[in-house]
Amino acid sequence: MTGKKLNVGIIGCGKIAQTRHIPEYAHNTHVQLEGYFDYSQERASTMAKQYGGRAFDSIESLLADDKIDAVSICVANESHAKLTIQALKAGKHVLCEKPMATTLEDCEAMIDEAKKAGRKLMIDQNQRLARAHVIAKKLLQQNTIGSVLTFKTTFGHGGPETWSVDPGANTWFFDKNKAKFGAIFDLGVHKLDLMLYLLDSHVTSAFSILATLDKRDSAGELIGVDDNAFSIYKLNSGVLGTVAASWTYYGEEDNSTILYGTKGIMKIYDDPEYAIRVILKNKEHIDYSLDQIQTNDQQTSSGMIDEFVDSILSKRVSISDGETVLNAMKATFAGIESNEKGQMIEIN
Repeated sequence: MTGKKLNVGIIGCGKIAQTRHIPEYAHNTHVQLEGYFDYSQERASTMAKQYGGRAFDSIESLLADDKIDAVSICVANESHAKLTIQALKAGKHVLCEKPMATTLEDCEAMIDEAKKAGRKLMIDQNQRLARAHVIAKKLLQQNTIGSVLTFKTTFGHGGPETWSVDPGANTWFFDKNKAKFGAIFDLGVHKLDLMLYLLDSHVTSAFSILATLDKRDSAGELIGVDDNAFSIYKLNSGVLGTVAASWTYYGEEDNSTILYGTKGIMKIYDDPEYAIRVILKNKEHIDYSLDQIQTNDQQTSSGMIDEFVDSILSKRVSISDGETVLNAMKATFAGIESNEKGQMIEIN
């Protein structure tokens, strides 16, 4: 890492920026927070007063500032591609929130623009960096549970209406125009991306069911996006697995993953005491007391900001480079198509 500081701008100062991006940049000694933009000028000004830098009155003026080297895109899903491409064209490195974009074509356009601009494009798939997931990947590479045959992974909580910077039934997460899709975009992409990362694989076929079971808007009508999504994926390695994403887990969050191998089972973030539990065929148990994964109520450092900054300053490919996220997005869109057609979708 060089001694140079990275000057950063924030586009979108909502909850994810306030709880993750901005404080984590502020904590990184190699970063100078230079600018903020939000459609609520008051929100941007509050962040500038708290962390230093200045509030800009437009995205264009922030991107035109030559001092700013990199930006975080923390806006509603439908604007991810447009603003990422705009920032790359302006010569900025980009860390974009997930989901990468709302169409596969937009995802590919983002990757193409990053290559053309010679700038970093990183997607905030932060589950790759959760401590137990880092250890789990090493254990899988060491053949600890043998060849993985199947998996099931879940991400469910009580819904974004308690998490959003504008809480309640009018959150943008429930607005089809801004979010496009619901739980599958908010939570499902996290766990699918994680599985492909852990297993170093890609999806060859997908079957998904998306449903709106309980969430209602301010008029009392069911929202226009899915509050539950259940998917079955087949990987190129022959592994079969399920991904469950839900906004209707009202008792407590579930962010667990279980892998079933030829030598035994690995449970990740499935036990309140042990972050990883390995149960082998011979009944031997290997337990790892590490961390517990972040929840909406208990935020800890994601590690993604430090990874983004270091990848730029060290001039290396990041662990969550945009191109590596494309497989998960292809499979997610295939699942959405599967739900619409009611059939398994093959991925070329």
